Amino acid sequence: MEEKKKEKVNVKTGDVIALLLCLAFVACIVVMVFVEKNEKGDKTEASGKASLSLWTGESVPRNDIIDYVEAVTDEGSPDFIPVEDRIAVFDFDGTLFCETDPNYFDYNLLLYRVTEDPDYKDKASDAEKEVAQKIITMNETGESAKGLEVDHGKAVASAFSGMTLDEFSDYIQEFKTHKMPSYDLTYGEGFYLPMLEVVKYLQENQFTIYVISGTDRLILRGIIKNSPLDVRPDHIIGSDESIIARHQGTEDGMEYIYTSDDDLILGGTFLEKDLKMNKVSNIMKEIGQQPVLSFGNSAGDYSMAEYVITNNKYRSQAFMLCCDDTVRENGNLDKADKMYQSCAENGWTPISMKNDWTTIYDTEKK
Repeated sequence: MEEKKKEKVNVKTGDVIALLLCLAFVACIVVMVFVEKNEKGDKTEASGKASLSLWTGESVPRNDIIDYVEAVTDEGSPDFIPVEDRIAVFDFDGTLFCETDPNYFDYNLLLYRVTEDPDYKDKASDAEKEVAQKIITMNETGESAKGLEVDHGKAVASAFSGMTLDEFSDYIQEFKTHKMPSYDLTYGEGFYLPMLEVVKYLQENQFTIYVISGTDRLILRGIIKNSPLDVRPDHIIGSDESIIARHQGTEDGMEYIYTSDDDLILGGTFLEKDLKMNKVSNIMKEIGQQPVLSFGNSAGDYSMAEYVITNNKYRSQAFMLCCDDTVRENGNLDKADKMYQSCAENGWTPISMKNDWTTIYDTEKK
C-alpha cells in the first residue's frame, strides 16, 4: 500500500516537472518572438522617442525622422536601405550650429584676426581690412555685400597663410573659447542640442554622417574637433584653400617633391566656396554616391536637398530648419517664412526652432 502511494507521488512529481519544462519552453518562445519584434520595429521606435528627447512630442519632423529610420532599417520593409547606403548630409551653420552671433563663425574669426589680434592686426593687408569692414557693415545692417562670400574666403586664405595645419587648428581652438555676444556660451558651445540628437540617433542606426558646409573646411574641422559632434575629419566637406609644403614656394605641385625638411602649411590661395551647386558636385567627388537624407537651412542648401530627393533609388527625404525663434535664438521671421514657402513648393520637411524644440542651447539667450 505504501509503495502505491509513493508511485502516485512520483507520477505527480513527474507530471509537474514535465509541465514546468513545457512552460519554460513556451516562455522562451515568447521571449524570442518579443525580441525579434523589437529588433525589427518596436526597438527602433522606442529608441527614437528616447533619443529625440529635446523635441516636442507633437513635432511632425521628429516623428517623420523616427518613421523614416524605422522603415529603412527594417529588413522586412520595402523601404529597407543597406547599411553602406545609409548616408546623411548636414549643412553646418544654422543647421547644426549657431548661424549668426553676430555673424558666421568664420566671419567672426576673420574679423578678430584682422582687427583685434595683437600679433596680426598691424600686418593685415588692405584687401583683408576691406573685407573686415564689409563684415562690420553686415553686422550693423544685416545686409551682405555682393560677392562677400568669395571675398571672405580669399581673405581667410591670405590672413592665415604660412600657418601649419596644427597652428591653424590651435588658433581656432583658442577662438572657440571667446564668449558669444548673445548667450552665456563660448563660440565652441554653440551647437543646436536637438540636432546633435538627430546625428547621434542616425549613427546609432548605422547611418554615415557627412557635414557639407560653406565654411572653410579647415576651420570647420577646428570647430568640430573636441566638440559634442562626433564626425570624422574626412567626413567634413567645406570651402577650400591651398595647402603646400613649407619650402615649396610658388613651385607647381606637379614639379615640387616633398622633402624630410618640409611640413604642410596654408598656401594663401582660395580655391572654392562650397555652396549651392558646388555642394552637390563635392558630394559626388568626395562621397561618390547619392545620400538619402539631407538637412539644411538656407538657399545655399537648396541644390543639395533637391539632389538627395531627386531620382533616388531609395526612400529619401530633405529637412530644412526655419529660424523662427526670436526669443531663444537670433531668429529672422522673414527668412523663416521664405523657407516655409520653399519647403511647401519643393516637398521638403520644415523644422521649426520655435515649435519643434523644447530647448536649443545649454543656456537661455541673454
